[in-house]
Amino acid sequence: MTYGAYGLVEVVGEANAVLVTDRMLKTAEVEYVTQDTKCGGHALVFIGGSVSAVTSAVDSVKEDPPCEVVETAVISNPSQEMVDIVEEFCRRRKK
Repeated sequence: MTYGAYGLVEVVGEANAVLVTDRMLKTAEVEYVTQDTKCGGHALVFIGGSVSAVTSAVDSVKEDPPCEVVETAVISNPSQEMVDIVEEFCRRRKK
């Protein structure tokens, strides 16, 4: 699915990934897309929606974090290559 923007939040630990996902979903009209776990226990959560909704959701965990937030980003108008990368993360997660 294509979104106007992707929001990314990196945290340490799966439980913290659940906390930030919950906060973002409650803050704005966004959808959980997927997450990817990196070495060292880092989890990268992806949400999607309109640019304003994604920005609001990401800002909510950036400004008042429910846990330690390592990094955040909003990618507006993602390129097709970025969409392909996120879709690959989704496929890997389903395995």
